[in-house]
Parts: sequence; structure tokens; C-alpha cells
Amino acid sequence: MWDDLPLATMRDVYVIGAGQSPFGSFPDETYLSLFETAYENALESVGGELDPDRIDEAFLGTLGVGGRQIGLSSPAVTEHLGLHGVPTTRVENACAASGYSFRSALTAVRAGTADVALAGGYEVMTDTSADQTKWWLGVSGETEWERTSGTTFAGVYAQMASAYLDAYDATVDDLSRVAVKNHGNGAKNPKAHLGFECSLEDARSAPGVADPLNLYHCCPTTDGASAALLASEEVAAEFDGPAVKVAGAGAASGRVGLFQRESLTSIPASVQAGEQAYAEAGVTPDDLDFAEVHDCFAIAELLAYDDLGFCERGEAGRLLREGVVDPDGELPTNTSGGLKSKGHPIGATGTGQVVEAFSQLRGEAHVQVDDPTYGLTHNVGGSGGGVTVHVFERTEVDA
Repeated sequence: MWDDLPLATMRDVYVIGAGQSPFGSFPDETYLSLFETAYENALESVGGELDPDRIDEAFLGTLGVGGRQIGLSSPAVTEHLGLHGVPTTRVENACAASGYSFRSALTAVRAGTADVALAGGYEVMTDTSADQTKWWLGVSGETEWERTSGTTFAGVYAQMASAYLDAYDATVDDLSRVAVKNHGNGAKNPKAHLGFECSLEDARSAPGVADPLNLYHCCPTTDGASAALLASEEVAAEFDGPAVKVAGAGAASGRVGLFQRESLTSIPASVQAGEQAYAEAGVTPDDLDFAEVHDCFAIAELLAYDDLGFCERGEAGRLLREGVVDPDGELPTNTSGGLKSKGHPIGATGTGQVVEAFSQLRGEAHVQVDDPTYGLTHNVGGSGGGVTVHVFERTEVDA
């Protein structure tokens, strides 16, 4: 995206703070109160006091599950926070909403239209009936043909899982290994929705949802919010603590419907977004010290390994069987617990991943990787209609 711009026009951008609310089911909370918690935690994480009056612009993501405040919900949030008059944009890109809100804030700071920008997202999902929730999840799929034929969100990913297991050396047990790993990490995260461990046998024997996916292969529907504060290098130099630079960014769109795709064993938008982010950061997958990838269903994590170049295509199961993506492996993945255990409040997931990357690179994560330099976040909308990938680097800022 930035190839045609003179380098002088692109400013380095840093994450100076990031925080989230607890993820879970909170009948006494609203999207306003949840985001207020995330925002306050983000402010507290800044290595020094940041005056909120310095926030120039805000970009907040949400799908709007349940139909609450469909119009102008994001300005309602910033006004609730006391950020009166701050230009605020609501971003909707299904499950990638706040990945794109982060990208929008990044673009604003890079371009110089903001010195400090707020990115984040929020969702309340647990106060609707099961049928209503399925409907709201389904609106992120292709609605003209797939939805009207009865396809569910789980059914879409089940088709992708069946195709992958048929094509490559991967098994249903590999899907279950995703659950075991991510629950093991999430059990150490006090803000996780499903913060408990599970055994391989637990994951194998869970009730079926959409063959070959069972309950332990599916993330929960979750209430929650997350926020990140992005700043120019000049502003970032004012604050203490390790600097977390946005080293690379990528994004791409793809076919919304499965029937429109040439293959069900890859998400092309993930490939494109990953290649962009790697190129901009000047790194390869081998340089990464950890990753947070989009695991709304266990098969989505396997697809991410392939599409982001963590392994040769079709070898994702091997990474799980050999422990490569375990916390003590070569590429720890979803140390937060991922969507599977931490939870998936649709609008908050993308910047929720940024919260984990920020914590890892500052040495403050609950499942801390040893001395990381580079980390990656990967956020997918729907079954691949929109994807963002960001690469983060621990570095120094010249005061």
C-alpha cells in the first residue's frame, strides 16, 4: 500500500498503551462500561501519564450484535469517556472490525493527521437468545445464497475443515490439540472467558456442532472490549518502558462466500495481508517470536499457520504435534488463550490481540515468551472476507 509514497511522508508509529476488559458474560455491563474499562486499562499501561486531551482521533470497531445503537455507537462511546469533540469513526468488518480500526488509527498517525490515536472495539453478545445469536453471527457470511440455504457460521468453517483434512496430513485430533493448547494458555489469563484447561480426551469427546467440528473446536460468544493507544515517535519518546513499534501492516479483502472461492483450504486474504506486513517490517516468519492468530474455530488456526508461512502448506498439524506452537516452542501461538479460550467479542478481538502483543513485548504477559523482539497479530473477518496482519517490534525510541 505504501510503496508509492516517499519514505519521508511515513512516520514511525508506536503502541504506547493497550488494555482490555475481562472477556466473558456480564449481564450487568453495557458496551459503554466495557469499553470504559478497556480504555482505563490502556491509559494505565502507558509508561507515564497521558493526558486524554492529547487524543486526536478515535477508530472503534463493532458488529453491533443484538442491534443496540447501530448508528453512532462509537461516538457514543467516546462521549461517554469524556473525549468530547474527538472525531470518532465506527469500523465494521465483522470479526476483523478492530483489526481494521487499529489499521485506521495507524494510518492516521503515519500520515500526520493525528499524533495520538485511539483504536479499539467492543461487543455485547450474551444477552440475546441462541437463535438470535446465530442470526447475528450469520450476517458476516454470504447472505444472498449461503445464509438463505441454511448455512451457519460453524457450518462454513466445518466445510473448510473437511476440505483441509481430506487434502492434507491433518486429523480431527489436530483440531483438538488447538483447543488443548489454547485452553492451557487461557487458564493463566485472568481476563479469559473460558479460563480452564482441557485434556485431549475432553476435546475429542465434546458434543458435535458441525461435523467434523465439535464444541471444543469452537470459540464462545463473548462480551468484552479492548483498546490501544498509538502515537508518533516524538510522542512515544516522552514515556518510559520498552517501546513497541508497529513495524509492518498488511490488509486484504477476499470472497465472502465459500462458493465463490477456488479453494477451501486457504484464506487468500491472509496470505496477501501477511506478505504485506512481512515486507513492510523487513522480516520473515522465521523472525517471529510469537503470534496471535484468529482461531474462531480450530481449523482457522491451522489455516493461519499455512497462510502466514509458519510451515509449508498442509503441514499445520505437524506444528501442533511437535509442540512448535506451544508456549515453550519455536513459535508460541495464542499465548493469550486465543479466541477459543480468551473469548471472541467480535468487535474487540483485533485490538485484543494487540493487547497481548503489547504485553509480550514489554515482558508483562501472563504466559510470557522469553525475550521477544517480534510478534504478529492476525485478525480475520467472517470466513476470510477481510483480514489484517500487523507485525510489532520491541525497540528503542530516541528521546
